Amino acid sequence: MILTGILVFEYILLLFLIACSIAVCLTRKVITAIIIFMAYSIIMSITWVMLQAPDLALTEAAIGAGITSVLFFLVVKRINSMEKGGA
Repeated sequence: MILTGILVFEYILLLFLIACSIAVCLTRKVITAIIIFMAYSIIMSITWVMLQAPDLALTEAAIGAGITSVLFFLVVKRINSMEKGGA
């Protein structure tokens, strides 16, 4: 079986997706997990583009890597301020 460049790139994306999934589960810092989650969403949006589904790619990039990550960062900031301030 001859591996073309695109097929090799798809396998590399798959390996990165698996690595990101495992890394999110194993990391102890919340900020690190959020950043890895953002990377997972971006890789997934690239995968959607390669599968010729640009609408899903835009949705994944906007919601998965964008809005959800911003909300996670805001929640972490709020929790840290509540722990420091007491309320």
